[in-house]
Amino acid sequence: MLEDAAVERVLVVTAHPDDVDFGAAGTIAGWTERGIEVHYCILTNGDQGGFDDTPRDQMGPLRQREQRAAADVLGVTSVEFLGHPDGHLVPTVKLRGEVVRAIRRVKPQRMVISSPERNWQMIGASHPDHMAAGEIAIQAVYPDARNQFAFPELLEQGLEPWAVDEVWVMWHADANHFVDVTEQFPRKLTALLSHVSQTSHQQDLEARLRSRLQATAERAGLPEGRLAEAFMVVSTA
Repeated sequence: MLEDAAVERVLVVTAHPDDVDFGAAGTIAGWTERGIEVHYCILTNGDQGGFDDTPRDQMGPLRQREQRAAADVLGVTSVEFLGHPDGHLVPTVKLRGEVVRAIRRVKPQRMVISSPERNWQMIGASHPDHMAAGEIAIQAVYPDARNQFAFPELLEQGLEPWAVDEVWVMWHADANHFVDVTEQFPRKLTALLSHVSQTSHQQDLEARLRSRLQATAERAGLPEGRLAEAFMVVSTA
């Protein structure tokens, strides 16, 4: 696994606004604190989210604003929205090409993605869009982003092939790496509270988050009271 000192840029690819904040906001806060650039590429417009009577045509733009606010809390460098319909995400060659474009533009050494596999222990993490986004992202990482013959139109636009060194998969049942985010927890919570349309009805959000992250820390063998996020880290070099 790469040392953080060897990482200049991270690209996060997720399906919806707020996915990354639930799965990895503490970890990302730690990276930006150490001077690592973090960029987001979010595939859908998020318009199937929300828990009130906000008109559907307003939900997508609202969720984009919320995600940008959450990203600002964490010190994220850029946020790109591809704008595909929420709830309809499927792995297509076209979408792979859009993510390849993002990879070649950002040139990340490390990527964070959702799991393309269903997690039967955490079914809420296995939204069909999450799994589709994970599959799209890993296909874009390998083989497409590094293959000069894939999506030749990108070469014509000056976007040269780029090989990502490693991928961190959120919400995978077989996590093999844990990050202590105890000090970053306040920023994670603030980022999640920025998603007002998604979290304002959850009066017990902080308690549930603490409970989940404490259980993850226990799995990692961290001292009592610590908080952790979990990933399956995969070398793609």
